[in-house]
Amino acid sequence: MVEDYNNILVPVDGSETAERAFDKAVKIAIDNHAHLDLLNVIDTRQFMGEMQDTLISGDTIYQMTQDSENYLTSLQKWAKEEFNFTDISYHIRYGSPKRIIAIDFIKDHHNDLTIMGATGMNAVERMLMGSVTEYVNQHSLSDVLIIKTDIDNKKVPKKKKRKLF
Repeated sequence: MVEDYNNILVPVDGSETAERAFDKAVKIAIDNHAHLDLLNVIDTRQFMGEMQDTLISGDTIYQMTQDSENYLTSLQKWAKEEFNFTDISYHIRYGSPKRIIAIDFIKDHHNDLTIMGATGMNAVERMLMGSVTEYVNQHSLSDVLIIKTDIDNKKVPKKKKRKLF
């Protein structure tokens, strides 16, 4: 791998593939002496009703934000405990994950590499909404590395999941 990446973005959504990508992103950040931006995008559009002006409650947004923050801090803690890696920041954004990951976040944080899992969706979700990974791969302002294997380059069994919080 080219060793000139300084600011790596790893978007996570709680899926197994995203966590595999996070594991590898930590390793790559260590190898490149790079900063790691950990991002969770809360897609508030999924809660819209048939009418576009339907709003979700403040309590729901607050709870989603708290859950996201707990998840991200648990990943941050794991990176410190497993690899003694601390050059990591976490971020929470709201809106379309595709656009935020591929364009907006990178513009704001000047990431030169995005590392993400192959997909966090099931087949039906991919068919209806399109894969975020696919969109990011086609439109990203940075290089994109798509992860399909675990940290030891082995395919991971479907049910492997670490307990984070």
